[in-house]
Amino acid sequence: MQHQVAIVTGGGTGIGKAIATELLHLAPSERSIVLPLDNNPYSSFRATLVREDEKNLWSVPRDVSHTEADDDRILYNLIVVRNQQAKDSEEWQKLNYDIYTLRQIRREVRNRWKRILEDLGFQKEADSLLSVTKLSTISDSKNTRRAREILLRLAEETNIFPTSWELSERYLFVVDHLITLDAVEEFFKIASQTYPKKPGVPCQADGQKELHYLPFLSP
Repeated sequence: MQHQVAIVTGGGTGIGKAIATELLHLAPSERSIVLPLDNNPYSSFRATLVREDEKNLWSVPRDVSHTEADDDRILYNLIVVRNQQAKDSEEWQKLNYDIYTLRQIRREVRNRWKRILEDLGFQKEADSLLSVTKLSTISDSKNTRRAREILLRLAEETNIFPTSWELSERYLFVVDHLITLDAVEEFFKIASQTYPKKPGVPCQADGQKELHYLPFLSP
C-alpha cells in the first residue's frame, strides 16, 4: 500500500468499514488518504426528509401536498406566497414572521412531548421517537385504534396541545412507538401531571374540528 491512495466506499458499514479500519491501523508512512464514503442514496434521502420535516413539523407528514390538514395548508400557502416576494421586502418580512410564529407553536408542542419522554428515561431516544416523516409507518396495525384513543385522551384531558390545536396525525406515530415500548400509560400519567387541563378551559377552540375526525391510518 506504500505511496497509494485508498478510497473506501461504504466505509460506514460492512466490508467497507472493515477495510477502512485496517487501513487506519497502517503507519502514516504506509498510507496516504483514506476517504470513507457513504454511497447509500436512501440514507441521504432519509436525512433530507428529516431535515425538511423538522423545519415545518407537518401535521400530516405523508401528505406531500400539505393540504389535508387546515394548519398544514395555511403554513404551506404562507411559505409559497413568501417565496414569491422580494426577499427582505416589507411583505416578505411580514409573511416570514407569520411562518416563524406557526413553526414556533409546533416546536413548543414537540418540546412538550420531548420533555415527557426524557422524564420517562428516553433521554437518548427522544429525538428518534419524535422523528416522523412521510416514510414513517405504524409498527402494528392493531395499535392504530388504541393510539388514536390515547391521543384523543391527551387532547381532552391534558394541555399537552394548545387549546386551538388541531390534532395532528404525526403524533399517532409517536403514540404507536410508546405502545410498542409499553410506556404509553406512564406517558399519559406524566402528561396529566405536567400539563393538567385547567378548569373552565374548553377542550376545543370555536371552529376547531371535532376530535372524532382524526383519521385512521392505513397499515
